[in-house]
Amino acid sequence: MTTLQGRNSGGAAYGVEACTAAAGQTKAGAPSLMEAVVDRANLWLAYRRVVGNRGSAGVDGLAVEGFAEWLKAHWPRVKAALLDGDYLPRAIRAVDIPKPAGGIRTLGIPTVLDRLIQQALLQQLQPLFEPTFSESSFGFRPRRSAQQAVLAAQRYVQAGRGWVVDIDLEKFFDRVNHDILMSRIARQVNDTRVLKLIRRYLEAGLMRDGLVAQRREGTPQGGPLSPLLSNILLTDWDRELERRGHAFCRYADDCNIYVRSKAAGEQLLGQMRAFLAERLKLHINEAKSACDRASARRFLGYGLTRQSLARLRIAPQSLQRLTGRIKALLRQGRGRSLSRTIETLNPLLRGWIGYFHCVQTKRELQELDGWLRRRLRCLLWRQAKHRQGRTRMLRRQGLAEDRAWRSARNGYGPWWNSGTPHMNTAFPKRFFDAVGLISLLDSHRRLQCHP
Repeated sequence: MTTLQGRNSGGAAYGVEACTAAAGQTKAGAPSLMEAVVDRANLWLAYRRVVGNRGSAGVDGLAVEGFAEWLKAHWPRVKAALLDGDYLPRAIRAVDIPKPAGGIRTLGIPTVLDRLIQQALLQQLQPLFEPTFSESSFGFRPRRSAQQAVLAAQRYVQAGRGWVVDIDLEKFFDRVNHDILMSRIARQVNDTRVLKLIRRYLEAGLMRDGLVAQRREGTPQGGPLSPLLSNILLTDWDRELERRGHAFCRYADDCNIYVRSKAAGEQLLGQMRAFLAERLKLHINEAKSACDRASARRFLGYGLTRQSLARLRIAPQSLQRLTGRIKALLRQGRGRSLSRTIETLNPLLRGWIGYFHCVQTKRELQELDGWLRRRLRCLLWRQAKHRQGRTRMLRRQGLAEDRAWRSARNGYGPWWNSGTPHMNTAFPKRFFDAVGLISLLDSHRRLQCHP
């Protein structure tokens, strides 16, 4: 077999614009699937996605910036190897990143070439498998989102299913059984070249500190194919829940099943533990899984209030994560001007409220806005440094001479002063609006979705 070297970056585009070559593809036409994968239009779309996502290089060190020139010289040989069924992927570069709630997640960074091929495969496989997926599956699918999953969960609770069986799979991406997964893929794909290529991607070695470890299970996160493969495998679980008549929402390996009583939930948790172990060789993370009141659990960063309306709120852990990131950014930039600090904060705030725009309680957003403005007032007080500078700062903001002089000499620290009437008068909300600080509450009013 021919080993062809290519290179890759880390991110992956999970939403797929299905190429016309894949439209209407059936299992009967699957033997020509590899030809559709290497079709020029399909590859061009995949190339644009890979280059647009950028990311770091794989084990061969080739970055996205040099990929076009590499392809001009080597693509004919790569294409021939793919069509002959002889292509061998390179090893995957292991990158460990901390999880927000603690622990380590290992990402597998393929080479740029392998990411291009995976993306081209994804664009052909997604239209084949999408019709087979459950309506209750929301993760990594075109035109589906975490917000849709959360809104569906809210409807189940409002309909009287106030208990949730919250199931988290233990090290799911590390424990995927290759034989079981390949058997599920073969239900829709007959092209043996494609099946062999996917198997080789699953078994590609993981390089860490220059050493390559062989893999017999798992599908590392980081490549374009991994999310689709996870949905293919877990569709059996979805169908089992549907067969039993359960109301559920699944987002990747995070599944919430809504029931009407604690007894029913505890019984179901035991049944799902056995089903997953026997049918899919997967295990439940006992520390993170439980049967509990829906209002006591969080789902995809959201929570639910206890009232019968079950309004969507921001889970406390999500609030803590945001405030921690804001504190870190402010610590890193204590010497920055206010305008530069706001430029650094705004992308974080914009992305955060973009995700949580479905929240239906306003108090947390009001408190976050007020807390952030106080942090920035504290920064301004520190940067003024001494009494004379603080007096001038307050006078410039419209305070009377006597009040500015006395406030600057009160003897208290920056945090205390940042919450006082003189700093609130000098730097009100309209001041921060004028200098461009994003207000979470105002942004929410503009973005708020409706069930």
